[in-house]
Amino acid sequence: MNKKRSRLAWTLSAAAVVAPCVAVIPSEAATMPFTDIQNSGGEGELYKAVHKLYSEGIVFGTTSTTFSPYENLTRGEAAYFLAEALKLDMKNVVNPGYNDVSTTHKYYGHIAALAAEGIIQKGTNYNPNHFIKRSQMAKILTLGFNLQQATTLSAPFTDFTEDVETNRYMQTLLDYGITEGTSSTTFSPYMDIRRGQMALFLYRTLQKNDNELYIISVE
Repeated sequence: MNKKRSRLAWTLSAAAVVAPCVAVIPSEAATMPFTDIQNSGGEGELYKAVHKLYSEGIVFGTTSTTFSPYENLTRGEAAYFLAEALKLDMKNVVNPGYNDVSTTHKYYGHIAALAAEGIIQKGTNYNPNHFIKRSQMAKILTLGFNLQQATTLSAPFTDFTEDVETNRYMQTLLDYGITEGTSSTTFSPYMDIRRGQMALFLYRTLQKNDNELYIISVE
């Protein structure tokens, strides 16, 4: 993958994109159309994240006026969000061969683009309607943005998975300050990701451009 392209994606102006579920066409100057997120209290960062990502054509709502930040995110939606954030070529793609993702599937180009980059694994099925887990989110963000992968597990979590590589993806996001645990001793790797959470994770990652990607701490 071209690291410079993916990390500079945040600074590039996105062309207007008609999102699959939204009637509104986002643009750089787009007004925040979603009424279910408030720019106050505990939702301040979420509001900024969704507003910025929406204006860049990276995320879409569940309707023209709702983002549904507390609904679970599907694997298909996650593919759309990440592929758009990375500005991948979603037209000139090779069919990855998933039985459940036809060439007419609404997320086909996004899924195929991620598979071509090695961000998601090729296989029999992709399960685009299943919900994406926290551990899976850690993997696609780490690989998608070419983050420096953790070599040691310093987080005090007792629920890391049995897979060492998966644990390193989660530790990587912790080291970069992109996410944190669900408690002081748990990461909850198999918990479903919500739409708002994914927006926050993407926003935090994209805020760090080529000169600003840094690790918070590594022990």
